[in-house]
Amino acid sequence: MIVNQQALQGITTGFKTIFNKAFNETKTLWDKIATKVPSETGEESYKWLGKIPRMREWIGDREIQNLTGSDYTIKNKDFELTIGVDRNDIEDDKIGVYNPVIQDIAQSTATFPDTLVFKLLLDGFTNKCYDRQPFFSDAHKIGKKTISNKSTKVLTTTSYAEARSAMMSIKDENGESLRIIPDTLVVPPALEDAGRKILMSDQIDGSTNIYKDTAKLLVVPELAGNDTAWYLLCTTKPLKPIIYQERKAPKFNALIDDKDENVFMRKQYLYGVEARANAGYGFWQMAFGSTGETA
Repeated sequence: MIVNQQALQGITTGFKTIFNKAFNETKTLWDKIATKVPSETGEESYKWLGKIPRMREWIGDREIQNLTGSDYTIKNKDFELTIGVDRNDIEDDKIGVYNPVIQDIAQSTATFPDTLVFKLLLDGFTNKCYDRQPFFSDAHKIGKKTISNKSTKVLTTTSYAEARSAMMSIKDENGESLRIIPDTLVVPPALEDAGRKILMSDQIDGSTNIYKDTAKLLVVPELAGNDTAWYLLCTTKPLKPIIYQERKAPKFNALIDDKDENVFMRKQYLYGVEARANAGYGFWQMAFGSTGETA
């Protein structure tokens, strides 16, 4: 193949087509537990986190619900993935060998939010959320009450029931129910069997399984390695337990001009993708986590 700008532009267009197709066809899991929030600056402040407003009977003047202030901020980070294509491979018509690589880049780009989002669950027993407590903690405060959304129990029907009851029992500072109904059980691959038993079995130990279909099971490869921890989430609210903040959506770029340093010095054409984003915690009330360390 004669290497000129027309040929290089054609290759770039072909790569973009392959990238976009693979990107759009890649299935992701992050959006099942996280809400995407657009970002317009280098960081976003979530000062409104802290209180979930509730309707009340209108007696006298309106009661202005002053949202509890916090200094919780999510700073955007830069992400990239780049490959180099040797000019000799183009001259020798070997460009087709790079098509699977472009597909891999697209899949990696589409699923990198999974890594951000599910790492927050893994680290939720130590990473702090808006109230300066770990996301999963036994020291959260609502008014004067101390609330726990944390356990150390292994995943069983009993511990699942306890977590479900704890979430559904949360009330605001006025004693009104927050109407939190957990709907998603998130587990690592090692706990898939336990999760299926709780949520899909007709009977458990000879008795009717009253918890069948009370939540969806989400098995997450990114959680492998921390094989005892499990998480019960409410994902039906406008703000899900995790926030995925996107400043700049992934964009496929190329450096293919003969004057580019990579071409002139190393006879290498660069193709890659870049994005700006990050993830953080929403309302801890929407989540319950257990380390699964004790019976």
